Amino acid sequence: MARLLVHVEGETEEVFVNEVLRPHLTRRGYERVSARLLGNARQRDRRGGIRPWSAARRDIIRHLREDGGCVATTMVDYYGLPREGERAWPGRADATSMPVAKKPLHIQAALLADLAPDIDDRRFLPFVVMHEFEGLLFSDCGVFANSIGKGMLSGQLQEIRDGFDTPEHINDSPDTAPSKRVENLIPEYQKPLFGNVAAAAIGLARISDECPHFRAWLAALEALAR
Repeated sequence: MARLLVHVEGETEEVFVNEVLRPHLTRRGYERVSARLLGNARQRDRRGGIRPWSAARRDIIRHLREDGGCVATTMVDYYGLPREGERAWPGRADATSMPVAKKPLHIQAALLADLAPDIDDRRFLPFVVMHEFEGLLFSDCGVFANSIGKGMLSGQLQEIRDGFDTPEHINDSPDTAPSKRVENLIPEYQKPLFGNVAAAAIGLARISDECPHFRAWLAALEALAR
């Protein structure tokens, strides 16, 4: 049975992996599914956030070498990936001008190519969330709103969703990224708590129906378990 290690950028993704993704994937055959924050997990004030690729790369290689029986993936937001200078992640700068559906695929291929000399690429399945975690919550705006006690806002959330082909198309400027749109409607929105309450209520099946890039990742993880 395979063990899965999910490298995440922050607490929201960490909770999502441990509380939503883990039960689903252990039922599909994984012995263990765990999240690992990129960076120093012992220093709370340094946890989370998009780290430079050089630091993330070291973490991924080290974790794969520490457990020769695990497979690894990432769950990081496209929106915040550094694209310039020493912090840049492979493929991020080039992806800016690409169609939405090609952006994460291009970055994922670049990450795998960059790591290939140092790891068995059959053990690493990179995943970039398009555009960020909150985009997934627009998969069912009614459930999203009701699950966090804001049912009166379901219509406004749905109006945002209806402006895009899929929730994964909701765009990525400082004013229009999914989380910014949510915070404009819900100033008290707390990402780790509200986001994961909503994700659990919406469910992986509904998110997969609405978000094709997420669906492909989940299917690939399920296949690795087999």
